[in-house]
Amino acid sequence: MDLERIDRLVAGEVGVAQGVLEEVLGAFGCTTGTLHVLGGESGLLEMQAQVGIPDVLLDKVAAIPIGKGIAGAAAEQGEAVQICNLQTDDTGVARPDAKKTEVAGSVAVPILKGGVLVGTLGIGKFEPYDFNDEEVAALNRVADWLGGSM
Repeated sequence: MDLERIDRLVAGEVGVAQGVLEEVLGAFGCTTGTLHVLGGESGLLEMQAQVGIPDVLLDKVAAIPIGKGIAGAAAEQGEAVQICNLQTDDTGVARPDAKKTEVAGSVAVPILKGGVLVGTLGIGKFEPYDFNDEEVAALNRVADWLGGSM
């Protein structure tokens, strides 16, 4: 993970959220991702950046209630939530329309600032995949960095 590059994005002209998300996807070899920020008035996770989400789903992931879907579950539980194969998952964590992304392996982590939820970061791959402890820890480090910059 090239955090120096992310620092340059923060100081540059690229949209910060979009640039950070694209850097994270590249570092993890993922093809889809979202970065949501907790809306003050709405109480919903409001999308700030996305890569690879089909147009037909953009309105459904634009604002996510806490506890709904993978991002909402990560926000509610305060820890990483992952699904090895979203296409065959029957746990009920992922929303039914999530299969339309064609993503299989996915993980979302909460973004905290001072221990308080401020958003979520989620990434996914098209093939079934279990993110290992080291990868989840690295994604949590990015989330910590994001939380500190919000």
